[in-house]
Amino acid sequence: MSLTPLSALRVTKHQIPAWKGYPNTSIQNKPLLIYHGAFQNPSASKIESQLNAVGIVSPAWRYTMYSQSHFHSTTHEVLSIASGSAKCCFGHEDNPHRVEPVLSAGDVVVVPAGVSHRLLEDYGEFQMVGSYPIGKDWDMCYGKAGEEDKVKGIASLGWFQKDPVYGEKGPSLDV
Repeated sequence: MSLTPLSALRVTKHQIPAWKGYPNTSIQNKPLLIYHGAFQNPSASKIESQLNAVGIVSPAWRYTMYSQSHFHSTTHEVLSIASGSAKCCFGHEDNPHRVEPVLSAGDVVVVPAGVSHRLLEDYGEFQMVGSYPIGKDWDMCYGKAGEEDKVKGIASLGWFQKDPVYGEKGPSLDV
């Protein structure tokens, strides 16, 4: 798998404040990270091979992004774009501090637990490899009453010991 060298990788970091029932980055203060063009000539199988080789996350699925705002309280998530492009929303579509990037094949998004995300518009053949830290199971939360105890649990989640894409050095270790 051909990765963009770290010295040439463009990374954007976004702190997204809590909004209504969506904690976003407010609990652990770890930013949403977008690695622009991390994978060169990606495919789902090549991405899965690289992530498995690093060994911090386990690829769990190949799919698009759900069109309903949701977040995970039990784990951080790594979304690697295998094909196509789409406009996505992080932070909740009604949050004035949301982030709405257009993601394309080769991009990677490190989504901290609690950050709301959803698909806004698929521009064609958008597919991701969704991965989670080894041993972690994901849940679905929708910012509704009754999820408060789940949200409190985000504070105790550990962070990555290696970068999920690059290994010993990488953007997720610099936050």
